[in-house]
Amino acid sequence: MDLFEYQGRDVFERHGLPVLAGGVAETPEQARALAERLGRVVVKAQVKVGGRGKAGGVKLAATPDEALEKASQILGMDIKGHTVHRVMLAETADIAEEYYFSYLLDRANRTFLCIASVAGGMDIEQVAAETPEQVAKIAIDAVQGVDLAKAREIVAAAKFPADVADQVAQIAVKLWQTFVAEDATLVEVNPLAKVADGRVLCLDAKVTLDANADFRHPDHAALEDKSAVDPLEQAAKAKDLNYVKLDGEVGIIGNGAGLVMSTLDVVAYAGSEYGGVKPANFLDIGGGASAEVMANGLEIVLSDPSVKSVFVNVFGGITACDAVANGIINAFALLESRGEAVTKPLVVRLDGNNAEAGRAILDGANNPLVERVDTMDGAAKRAAELAAAGK
Repeated sequence: MDLFEYQGRDVFERHGLPVLAGGVAETPEQARALAERLGRVVVKAQVKVGGRGKAGGVKLAATPDEALEKASQILGMDIKGHTVHRVMLAETADIAEEYYFSYLLDRANRTFLCIASVAGGMDIEQVAAETPEQVAKIAIDAVQGVDLAKAREIVAAAKFPADVADQVAQIAVKLWQTFVAEDATLVEVNPLAKVADGRVLCLDAKVTLDANADFRHPDHAALEDKSAVDPLEQAAKAKDLNYVKLDGEVGIIGNGAGLVMSTLDVVAYAGSEYGGVKPANFLDIGGGASAEVMANGLEIVLSDPSVKSVFVNVFGGITACDAVANGIINAFALLESRGEAVTKPLVVRLDGNNAEAGRAILDGANNPLVERVDTMDGAAKRAAELAAAGK
């Protein structure tokens, strides 16, 4: 989960990192009230995308009235497809030098990585491409972490000026402690700035939290931006389903992420013959295809008004195909008992463990809404055809 900058700033402050006073506003009047307390402020659009400044989403305000005016201009803006619903107001600082500092999960090398540079305030990828000598990359051992000695090693490798070396080292230690304590996959400060009075401050905060660790952080639930989450995805999450909404007409249910990804591809290919019919979602029900799991999956998929047909693609492994077939048939009854009777056609392809038994169960049920097709390509084509006919 990516945090907004104001949320990242609050996380940094909670862990003792040096940040400027600030707050968040959802209305121009709230922005004015904050500016009365903070004084001269910078008003920043809160969107999870870069390029805010170039888009006009970052403005200075010398007075509370100016803060109200600037907030009025920024709120409601569209920045790269993201609507601005909040602005962050923060004290201004007289910046003398700008640096870059981050910790992240380095998946390619199966370790953690520190990236630090004395060329902050701009895209680190651009700095790395144009002046790679200005970017230090230091692997961090997950067990040893970053103590003061390691922090000083990072500071030396990145060639931070001597007059800020001690401050940056202290910040490096606290930023690592924040990274670990919050179960983050990224903490980034750009710029990490030296200001006129000699202090080094975190003037930006980019934080990504690992959702796999949510069970350790009940407080993280309050950080989720529910307004930006598709309501179907929220409903699926509540049912512990791995669901992603897409822009299409064929609902997809499968077991295993790899199989579901392949199913998306074959449906998109088959749909090109039927006016560009596309997959409507990604839904992986995992290894357990009980009636309840299947019913929950169907409920979510069929709740999408764009869905005109459903393709259930299952390869029996730990869960045998006969159990999956029974799950599908029983799911119809379960949904009907909930007052959510299925009215859209289902195309089912079963293969693998006990496939013949599963196919026999579906044939024996003789449900007019269920069609069984034995091949993946054939089932995808039929699902696309039915979706096109239902448009």
